[in-house]
Amino acid sequence: MQYRTLGRTGIQVTPYALGAMMFGAIGNPDHGDSIRIIHRALDAGINFIDTADMYSRGESEEIVGKALKGRRDDIVLATKVFNPMGEDPNQRGNSRRWIIAEVEHSLRRLQTDYIDLYQLHRPDPSVDIEESLSALTDLVRAGKVRAIGSSTFPASEMVEAQWVSERRGLERFRCEQPPYSILNRRIEREVLPVAQRYGMGAIVWSPLAGGMLTGRVRKGQETDLRRTRLFNYFSDERRLDAVEALIPLAEESGVKLTHMAMAFAIAHPGVTSAIIGPRTMEQLEDLLAGAEVSPSDELLDRIDEVVPPGADVGSFDPDYDPPAIKQAGLRRRPVEERAAS
Repeated sequence: MQYRTLGRTGIQVTPYALGAMMFGAIGNPDHGDSIRIIHRALDAGINFIDTADMYSRGESEEIVGKALKGRRDDIVLATKVFNPMGEDPNQRGNSRRWIIAEVEHSLRRLQTDYIDLYQLHRPDPSVDIEESLSALTDLVRAGKVRAIGSSTFPASEMVEAQWVSERRGLERFRCEQPPYSILNRRIEREVLPVAQRYGMGAIVWSPLAGGMLTGRVRKGQETDLRRTRLFNYFSDERRLDAVEALIPLAEESGVKLTHMAMAFAIAHPGVTSAIIGPRTMEQLEDLLAGAEVSPSDELLDRIDEVVPPGADVGSFDPDYDPPAIKQAGLRRRPVEERAAS
């Protein structure tokens, strides 16, 4: 595989990043099998692995740590912090207290003394971004972290973080990890342009739209996948309609829908890598088989006709909604003010 520079860090990574979310209890609970999948990806040339503390409550990090014994120095290793890791209200979020504590837990689970890329998994409205950046800066200066990044941050919060870093002399986010696929193109409007403006890499997640772009689910067909909670989490009828329009494009181009979807994701000049998240060896082999697929301008134009640039098709529940959207009280004036007007 060819390499791309992660933002302006000088770190060279492959266009495919191996996502480890499916290794562990929520995906593949067989540690030996998961390790074989990781080794196969590394042998195929992938040098970038992305995980998170909350994937199977640390089990994913433990599996990755086992798999990287003897190979750690050749791999760019990324993990994240933010999501709950216990019942204690302080075992979550982006506070200095939790970041400093949890990085030690991740280092232990990963069996390493440094993390190449440490990311805030989601924004934390309860914490001043300067507090988080200050803690992350200390970790970089201590040699425990090489670079820092964000995940699923709105463009406005990406900009604010860059400004705070500049004003306070703190380490700045070197990459953003947003959702991106043919069905979810909203980040083309602001997130990717902001990342490019500030020299940030972009590691996109869910390039297959939660499995929608595998072709395993067709409109009007009842399958085991359609009955699962995970499928309902990612899909609605509008997304199924778009998939039905995309399948002929892939067939006419002589490629699998999966390969076309991955090629689309890494074709954007603002995207550094796309995360693949195989649960089985079969899924990994299928994804690797399309690593050299490169979409023509004609194919990209036809994809634009199905899903316009900068648009999302249907709902995408795993995305981040800020308090201004989630909390009704922030969208409505008090009753007495409304009545007075």
